Amino acid sequence: MHLGYANSGHGAVLYPDPPDRARFVRADTEEAAERLAAVLREEDVDLLISYDANGGYGHRDHVKVHEVGKRAAELAGVHRVLEATMPRDVVARLVKLVRLLRVPFRFDADALRTAYSSRAAITHTIDVRRFADQKQAALAAHRSEVSGTGQLAPVMRVLVRLPAPVFGWLFGREWFVEARATAPSKSLTDIFQPAP
Repeated sequence: MHLGYANSGHGAVLYPDPPDRARFVRADTEEAAERLAAVLREEDVDLLISYDANGGYGHRDHVKVHEVGKRAAELAGVHRVLEATMPRDVVARLVKLVRLLRVPFRFDADALRTAYSSRAAITHTIDVRRFADQKQAALAAHRSEVSGTGQLAPVMRVLVRLPAPVFGWLFGREWFVEARATAPSKSLTDIFQPAP
């Protein structure tokens, strides 16, 4: 769902808005949250999935999704919000693998140490290996990230070309932090099971 906004793209350049709508990153957060809240109310939503405060890897639209989702949940009275994230230790291992494979990847090591979430903060870990093909196809559909010049583009090009079983082995888990909840001693495996 785009809520009527245009994709902001990824990379150093933020292009002007198209003539008929604003790019999402430039959207007024309150206005966008009202639009989303209307959908949440209409659908009688119990659970909203969003991004963590860093927008995962920092994509400007993902950061905006976090801001808009958080506010929309407040407006619509949705009490459960799961924020998509990754454990920092997993990110560190993936960066080591990317270096080992000599895939060009520009990154700020300090930023990676604080991006995403600590393992202790993770409330839900979901096994999605059986959906590896679909997940990989979804990544490939993000043209601005795959064919662009952003810092993740070389890595994304490698990911969309991996054999599905390898992709599933590397990216067969999804992690979430439930907003306003305490992380359980063992991560939950069902998104519909609320954290304490």
